Amino acid sequence: MMSSAAAVPGTAPSFDLASLNVILSKYKDSHLPSSLWQIANTAIPFFSVMALMYLTSYKGYWPVTLLLAVPASGLLMRMFIIQHDCGHGSFFKSSRANDWVGAVIGVLTLTPYTYWKQTHAIHHSTSGNLDRRGYGDIETLTVKEYAALTPWGRWKYRAYRSIPVLFFIGPAFHFVLYHRWPGIIPADWKAERRSILLNDLALVALLAFAHYTVGLKHFFLVQLAVGIMTAIAGVWFFYVQHQFEGAYWSRDAQWNVVDASLRGSSFYDLPRVLQWMTGNIGFHHIHHLNSRIPNYKLERCMNENPVLQNPSRLTLWKSFKCVSLTLWDEDRQKLVSFKAAAV
Repeated sequence: MMSSAAAVPGTAPSFDLASLNVILSKYKDSHLPSSLWQIANTAIPFFSVMALMYLTSYKGYWPVTLLLAVPASGLLMRMFIIQHDCGHGSFFKSSRANDWVGAVIGVLTLTPYTYWKQTHAIHHSTSGNLDRRGYGDIETLTVKEYAALTPWGRWKYRAYRSIPVLFFIGPAFHFVLYHRWPGIIPADWKAERRSILLNDLALVALLAFAHYTVGLKHFFLVQLAVGIMTAIAGVWFFYVQHQFEGAYWSRDAQWNVVDASLRGSSFYDLPRVLQWMTGNIGFHHIHHLNSRIPNYKLERCMNENPVLQNPSRLTLWKSFKCVSLTLWDEDRQKLVSFKAAAV
């Protein structure tokens, strides 16, 4: 299975894609009972917790309401993973079912489905490619690019990569406001722009319904608490899956999907409850190798195939150290901190 090339940037892939595809093809078909069960064991608890949040907010038990936002955001994250699988066409065999379920969940996650589906597909085809950065990824400059910036340009990049902006202000802005404007994507992306407008219309209808039922005060308290907490967690998980020590970046001529997946996507080894809440997305190296594998088969795929068991493993504690990695050093072939870059 292994090729003769060492796992060094610029060489041939460390694994043979054709051989890996033979393994992965066994897991890529969705299983309808499993998909329906995942919707049930996610949606029912989610709406139950949300109902409790509205009840406690009406009773004036605000601390309890905010405390309940923690499990609610975890369940909404799991809903997002279902939307994510629908976008890859892996949750149902029917593309229509994938699109309908994905679009409905997109209203709850504040993420227009078709727009996100397209930008995320670009992420999969360009992840780790230095010459094709721009859509669906965390902005990452090389050391030389950063050194060539003006002082103002450096300040802006440092601000963007700071913990308050990247993990708190940014997620709230991105999901609550940024996703509302069709102008964030090219004009010829008509279906994607239409999905943003439809998502906005659905949210307006939801606001009108809330006004005549629970009231906007309670609606905003509950929904923003859950939505922003989910956005923060979502950005964090996405970040550590590609921004870690030993990550893979390469120029287009040397880039290949196998190394970008197995070396450029981490295995986020999470505690069992967080693994469940995040829909097994921690098995990210397998997901990037074949995005048609539904999330509920990723763990089994890894456990049954030793060749997939040596990815870049991150524990929860180890992942916190990744926040200091901000620039790609092409000479040393690794992500480094501003301090280590010495520019």
